Amino acid sequence: MAPSQTQLTTDAFNNWFPHPSPDGKWIAFISFEAGVTGHPANHRVWLRLMPAGGGPIQELASLFGGQGTINVPSWSPDSRQLAFVSYELLWP
Repeated sequence: MAPSQTQLTTDAFNNWFPHPSPDGKWIAFISFEAGVTGHPANHRVWLRLMPAGGGPIQELASLFGGQGTINVPSWSPDSRQLAFVSYELLWP
């Protein structure tokens, strides 16, 4: 049986890719504007952070990215740092 899913956010964003910190205190995630469908690449997104038990959401960065920004576990082992990817489209 697959694990059940629980919605953690109730804001106006399209939130994806929750990454719990190793110490279990935080959840980092990517937010797209509400009108964006799914979790595509090549969009303006926000890297955000919230307490794992609920509470105020903090904006860590506004960047160009989306799919690929935090696709893999990105926390440092001590839960003090978070790696992410910001990229820019370059047309040939």
